[in-house]
Amino acid sequence: MKCFLILFLSLGSFAQVKAQKDAVYSTKKGAINGYDPVAYFTDGKPVKGLDSIAFTWHGATWHFANHNHRELFAAEPEKYAPQFGGWCAYGWSKGYPAKIEPEAWSIVDGKLYLNYNLEVRDDWNKKRAAYIQKAEVNYQKAHAKSN
Repeated sequence: MKCFLILFLSLGSFAQVKAQKDAVYSTKKGAINGYDPVAYFTDGKPVKGLDSIAFTWHGATWHFANHNHRELFAAEPEKYAPQFGGWCAYGWSKGYPAKIEPEAWSIVDGKLYLNYNLEVRDDWNKKRAAYIQKAEVNYQKAHAKSN
């Protein structure tokens, strides 16, 4: 049931991903729903970014808690940006994009992964190496088709 719900909620998002080579999951609040991607690494928790401290990368607006975080991201966005365009890592392991909740996150081997919610993250963590591998394949296939 959980997978069906994620799929249902993601159908509109899938068309959006296929239309853009480097699609980033973004809402009206910005990438990661306005949360600071650098804070996951430096503070070890999700921190809401400020509208006044922003940076545009890959067609999305990224918000930051302070100017230092913005500068770190601007210098190396690939280091701090979440994997799979910020879409749910579990969703991509199943072959489709799904929205995320900023509180459902993990850092694995220096990379930020986001999930649909805390329950999905807990399931994803049980087999995350396998899910990451599947997600990488599915994400690349989807983007190869959109070119």
